[in-house]
Amino acid sequence: MISRVLRPRISHLAVRQFSQLKTRLEELVPIKQADLADLKKTHGKSPMGTCNVEQAIGGMRSVKSMIWETSLLDAEEGIRFRGLTIPELSQKLPLTNGAPTPEGLLWLLMTGEVPTAAQAKSVTEEFNARAAIPAQVEAAIRSLPKTMHPMTQFNIGILQLQQHSKFAKAYTEGINKKLYYQPCYEDSMDLMAKLPTLAALIYRCTFHDGKVAAWNNQLDYSANFARMLGYNKETFDTLMRIYLVIHSDHEGGNVSAHSTHLVGSALSDPYLSFTAGMCGLAGPLHGLANQEVLVWTTKFYDAIKKSGKPVTHESVREQAWATLNAGKVIPGFGHAVLRKTDPRYTAQREFALKHMPNDPLVHLAALSMMSFRRC
Repeated sequence: MISRVLRPRISHLAVRQFSQLKTRLEELVPIKQADLADLKKTHGKSPMGTCNVEQAIGGMRSVKSMIWETSLLDAEEGIRFRGLTIPELSQKLPLTNGAPTPEGLLWLLMTGEVPTAAQAKSVTEEFNARAAIPAQVEAAIRSLPKTMHPMTQFNIGILQLQQHSKFAKAYTEGINKKLYYQPCYEDSMDLMAKLPTLAALIYRCTFHDGKVAAWNNQLDYSANFARMLGYNKETFDTLMRIYLVIHSDHEGGNVSAHSTHLVGSALSDPYLSFTAGMCGLAGPLHGLANQEVLVWTTKFYDAIKKSGKPVTHESVREQAWATLNAGKVIPGFGHAVLRKTDPRYTAQREFALKHMPNDPLVHLAALSMMSFRRC
């Protein structure tokens, strides 16, 4: 046993050694940064296997290295799900209160076929049967500090569910590899069914009173999620359907989808694979960008109001330049690949203009889209 007298000395020594390492890294990092910049400038377009050096340095953007069928991002038209644009989904998929449902889209994504209303309803019924989360998972989430980021809590919850993986059990028992898809289907459907309850529990515990409405088998997936979050209006149910549908898939090569595929290629079960995807989604250059844009837009609006001016093209442009001249960035609205307005934005804007046309942030978003193009 190390004496109490020696412990402070060992701790101080460890800090001092670490400080030397950090000091050396601070000397080396600028050199490495300059080397990479020079490599990119000099040899960026040089081939490197199936990509070039610049792509390898930049995170493999636009490198075709996977096969996927569910969606494709078109630079001019936006996302297509199994060949259908977002407006076409509203024309072809079964509708609930005027909007396609995640259940109907899931059928389309998994089969390539447009479902009937009965087929989409069968997915709802399957989710209803699988939606409950184990008591020990709920207890684990409730024990987490409110200061922990919701995405961290989300991953903890998913990993808590992993102990019930049917694929992991089947693999241990020696299932034929041609039948892997069967327990993977069970895990995937179990997980998708439980995600609304898990997410709502985290939201209610972190930001509210911890009370979560019970799952209602008479409601669909989106309406149940809305109720558990604490919203009871059918218009919000419709918004949730729209939001979940248009964000349900975004090509197979983005950070979260690629991470899920990559970890799954090691035969990690769907829970472990999905957790990897969620860790990628939490980054500010991926899913967290949604949150970053909302925070930035709110602060941008407050800055304009603080100036005493109304929200107009002129005041938006003025504040935009003030942001840029201060060495800050204006976050992207939409996807970097798109050359036109993101149809996901258009779908949400149509809903906003119908149900909340006088909301100040809706007005600001519309002006910003036009004003930023002129800056």
